[in-house]
Amino acid sequence: MRIVFMGTPTFAVPSLQVCIEHHEVLAVVTQPDRPKGRGNKVIFSPVKEAALAATIPVLQPIKVKDPGFIEELTKLSPDLIVVVAFGQILPKQILEMTSLGCINVHGSLLPHYRGAAPIQWSIINGESVTGVTTMYMDVGIDTGDMILKKEIPIHKEDTYGTLQDKMSYSGAKVLRQTLQLILTKTAPREKQNHEEATYAPMLQKNTGHIRWNQTAEEIINLIRGLDPWPCAYTFYHGEMLKIWKAEVFEGSYEQGDFGQVLDVIKDKGIVVKTGTSNIILTELQAQGGRRMSGSDYLRGHTVDKNYVFE
Repeated sequence: MRIVFMGTPTFAVPSLQVCIEHHEVLAVVTQPDRPKGRGNKVIFSPVKEAALAATIPVLQPIKVKDPGFIEELTKLSPDLIVVVAFGQILPKQILEMTSLGCINVHGSLLPHYRGAAPIQWSIINGESVTGVTTMYMDVGIDTGDMILKKEIPIHKEDTYGTLQDKMSYSGAKVLRQTLQLILTKTAPREKQNHEEATYAPMLQKNTGHIRWNQTAEEIINLIRGLDPWPCAYTFYHGEMLKIWKAEVFEGSYEQGDFGQVLDVIKDKGIVVKTGTSNIILTELQAQGGRRMSGSDYLRGHTVDKNYVFE
């Protein structure tokens, strides 16, 4: 099949590779290059890097609704458009452009976790199972008819980063099966039950601000779900303190305020009061510093016992 591939982050790269290996990729559409980091260095998206390595033309429209871009896409005359974590909503004109339609690889078991951040919210909400779904796209957000699904367990040690990696490869395998079914005109179409839909809205940086009156499990899940971005954090004497890892800590302490430092254990980390049991922060990052273990952090930083994190 003649395919146009649309995607941006690392999650989409294995799916792009499947399209390259088994079909003709006419062009890759990805988000515009953007400056990143302290030096404002322009960074290519992972999908653009993969496309350039395969010598595939790359299109980077600021808005996919732009008539000039739509005309350029039309001239390519693809049979199918494949979308994986692209980052823009496609207009009806693009959705109906090809003879075989537009399909999407979504990082959840639809109709659950529709939206921009399904992998992160599945961890934050304490789910034990997630998955990937391929679907025909329509004008709604992740509302189209489903083709194939694959369940993926969420382990207690999984973070957004580790789960995303596993799901990206599972998604690519499901996409390969889906493309074969479409090619042979045997792909199923299963309507979603919209009454069962749940949503995974876009993350903001302040999503990671820890509320210490939550349960220990909720706080730990937040930390896991926002690693490596945008990261869970609190404030210590007015400076941001990023929290990368924490675990429930069994110990006998006098009752304190939510977020209060109950103990500082030099070879392990910082014990903090939550809405239920206590947790110990075992991997941290000071403002302007690097990510390090709790023991390394405490070698270079003094933490006041009884201080209440903000």
